[in-house]
Amino acid sequence: MQTGPDPTPRPLDHIVERAVAQGRGEAPALVLRDTVLNHDELRLRVDRLAGWLTREVPEKGARVATWAAKGELTCLMPLAAARAGLVHVPINPLLKRAQVAHILSDSGASMLIGTAARLASLESADMSAGCATLEETMALGMASEAGLAHSSSNADPDDLAAILYTSGSTGRPKGVMLSHANLWLGAVSVAHYLGMADEDVTLAVLPLSFDYGQNQLLSTWYAGGSVVPLDFLFPKDVAKACAKHPITTLAAVPPLWVQLTELEWSRDASSPLRRLTNSGGALTVDLVGDLRRIFPQADLFPMYGLTEAFRSTFLDPALVDSHPTSMGKAIPFAEILVVDENGEVAGPDEEGELVHCGPLVAQGYWQDPQRTAERFRRAPPASAYGGLAVWSGDRVKRSADGLLYFVGRLDAMIKSAGNRISPQEVEEAALASELVDEAVALGVPDARLGQAVHLVVRGTDDAGERAKLAPLLKAELPNFMQPQAIHWRDAMPLNPNGKIDRTALLRELTE
Repeated sequence: MQTGPDPTPRPLDHIVERAVAQGRGEAPALVLRDTVLNHDELRLRVDRLAGWLTREVPEKGARVATWAAKGELTCLMPLAAARAGLVHVPINPLLKRAQVAHILSDSGASMLIGTAARLASLESADMSAGCATLEETMALGMASEAGLAHSSSNADPDDLAAILYTSGSTGRPKGVMLSHANLWLGAVSVAHYLGMADEDVTLAVLPLSFDYGQNQLLSTWYAGGSVVPLDFLFPKDVAKACAKHPITTLAAVPPLWVQLTELEWSRDASSPLRRLTNSGGALTVDLVGDLRRIFPQADLFPMYGLTEAFRSTFLDPALVDSHPTSMGKAIPFAEILVVDENGEVAGPDEEGELVHCGPLVAQGYWQDPQRTAERFRRAPPASAYGGLAVWSGDRVKRSADGLLYFVGRLDAMIKSAGNRISPQEVEEAALASELVDEAVALGVPDARLGQAVHLVVRGTDDAGERAKLAPLLKAELPNFMQPQAIHWRDAMPLNPNGKIDRTALLRELTE
């Protein structure tokens, strides 16, 4: 009789012990540019980094931030910080000074470890009070030389382990608080429904500052497999890495899948793949067809998730061809309800809000009770778990056979190339230039990106001054936030309440 995954949460750092206990100590665990660590060596590096962190940041629960490309530091820190009783704050390496300064200030980080160039881009005013900075290579060297080991933690699974910053539809990035249990059970759940095994090799192409990206590490190591972290410049780099390392598991977002399907894949690159996973936006029917054609032997897992609850649903690969637009059903440890306007569970094919209940629900937003109360509310009476639930703001339907289908979003979030972008962040950057008086950022449907950022502004009518806006935004915003187009207006349309009519502007741009 087949049983489900173990629902018992454990301290997150115990993941590095699991493979060793199962006799996988000498098997590859992490493939870096200049070396390969087996699971025994991975555990030793985590021990030493945790011991050094304990000496440098002795306060339990203190926040330690990392701002670096994929490598030993960013791969080890989620476990080392947890082992040391600290809270890891991974910062997207694509972010620039303004966004990083907000994260450091908001989190109250005690230490920031990053690459030299990134640290040099910050000013003293950007750092939170008492925050020490250290270059990545120096930190790893000091941890190795110190030889201070730290044994497995005995943390309460409900203790805070990480704060992942994600954009909202309004305001600056907010920090989602994830416990040891959230991250542990997320790894267990994914490893289970993907059917991962100890011989699997995962190519980690997604940013490790995202829950989807970080789970590439955690679920693979839980299964006893190996991770190959990759920062790529061109899609062909992904295909080359798949051939070089016989990759079995590849996770991506729709825009990257589009680029990958435009390549000529060699048999050495495509044939080892056993599973493809997608989140961060829906796959189109045509894209599903292309993936099935290029990787006929690989199982395709369309998934839906949100950082506030990690992952909510997946579609069984056996149903992809017959139900290509479905979000599937709840993953292990998740309870997904479709709730109508009266707070009741919606009937078959009735539209409602997706509400996620259960142990994968995060602990709220760091130091933000107002926005926490808006998104994290008491579970509906029909919930088997009860407690707090994530009210997603997404409208969905559940068919009679139990499959979920996405209808639309309630908020104005822009989702471009798998990134969640706050319109207000783009607008604030435009207004700060002092070249515009009003600014509206919108997500316009785009075949490759899902949505492209378009910026509508009212301000100077001097052509020379207008030409300065795009370069200024390029300097202030990360690449994925850059407007695809800037539209200058002499006046903004207003709604009956006297506010800028965003719906009218979007209609103008899409008609």
